[in-house]
Amino acid sequence: MSVKEKTSEKITISLSKELAQQFKSLVPSRQRSAFIAKLLEEQLALQQQVNALNESAGIWQDKNHPELAADGVDTWLKNQRKKWE
Repeated sequence: MSVKEKTSEKITISLSKELAQQFKSLVPSRQRSAFIAKLLEEQLALQQQVNALNESAGIWQDKNHPELAADGVDTWLKNQRKKWE
C-alpha cells in the first residue's frame, strides 16, 4: 500500500453535467483530486470562520462595556493613547 493510499479516501460526489464538463475541460485528469481538495480545504476554513462568527454573535453587549459604547470609543482610544506616551 502506497503512502497516498494510506492518507487518502475515495468519495463519490455528484455534479451537474454542465459543471462536470467544464471541470473536465479546464482541469487535467491527473490534477483533479488535488484541485478539488484545495477548494474544499479553502471552503471548509471559510465555513469554520462563519460558524465561529455565528456562535459568538451577540456575545458583546454595550451594557457590559459602556466606555466603548457610541462616542465612548473615541474617548477610550484617546485615553489609551495618552497612557502609551
